Amino acid sequence: MPERTAANGSEEKVGEADRRRLRARIRGRVQGVGFRYFTRSKAQQLRLDGWVRNLRGGDVELAAEGPREDLEKLLAAVREGPPMAWVERVDVDWSEPRGDERGFHVRHTS
Repeated sequence: MPERTAANGSEEKVGEADRRRLRARIRGRVQGVGFRYFTRSKAQQLRLDGWVRNLRGGDVELAAEGPREDLEKLLAAVREGPPMAWVERVDVDWSEPRGDERGFHVRHTS
């Protein structure tokens, strides 16, 4: 079972029932502004599993798994984006976790 650091600094178990999968497509000026690396940094800080990639049409796509509370924090961050980005819209899909990723990575353009 995954662990995370609680607010008091102790390690706590995260139940599988608490885990969710977030898929998001971010639209706007989100390529060429460090968006994928911004997202990876935030996701790694939150200890989420998953990936982020550019799409050929100019959007960015991400898939992340972890506690719903932490996924909401990631979602809030990508709605803001890095300083040079302009986020027009974020399409979100929630589902059950697949457990097929460990760590958070930048993938090649799709």
